[in-house]
Amino acid sequence: MSTRPSKIVCVGRSYADHAKELGNAIPDRPVLFIKPPSALMALQEGISWNPAWGNCHYECELSLRIDRTLKAETDPAKALEAVGAVTLGLDLTLRDLQDDLKKKGQPWERAKAYDGSCLLGDWVELSEVKDWKDVHYTLHVNDELRQKGDTSLLIFDIATLLADISQVFTLEEGDVVMTGTPAGVAALQSGDQLTMTLQGQSQDFVWKTFV
Repeated sequence: MSTRPSKIVCVGRSYADHAKELGNAIPDRPVLFIKPPSALMALQEGISWNPAWGNCHYECELSLRIDRTLKAETDPAKALEAVGAVTLGLDLTLRDLQDDLKKKGQPWERAKAYDGSCLLGDWVELSEVKDWKDVHYTLHVNDELRQKGDTSLLIFDIATLLADISQVFTLEEGDVVMTGTPAGVAALQSGDQLTMTLQGQSQDFVWKTFV
């Protein structure tokens, strides 16, 4: 499926340890923001940003492809039926700029939704996911383990996230949902090599990119 998304819906502070590492409160409902299609960048093109914007943090996330319209769904189990494939993605964040915008009470888009701020791996069939509450993935930077994702630790499980998102944004065919990042985010450095690994039922799926 090659449908270009109309939007990429991202979930912030979805892991308690990540919220704590940035000094943020644990949310009582999902924190949502959107990246436009222009944010997408191919993994093989690598990661780049304007140094004048300050440092850029990696955030590895389990990402979902929506294969049918999902709107105002109140049943989390039915919301899950809209998912057609999974992968790992990088939600890149200009942290210095984001911190400055937050201090001024301004929106995050300049720091979160700029061109090239979203990189996605190839889509993986749903048969590789046995249990949505038991999905594991990792991010290595220069062969050093930096992040370990475990969906059992999500503040809001994936089905609940999708139902909640559908109350606010109609998810259309091809849209992407990035489910949030675990603890371990940090600034990228020139020359860094990043490896994302999703543990599937039949095999591990690995994607690489670079700065």
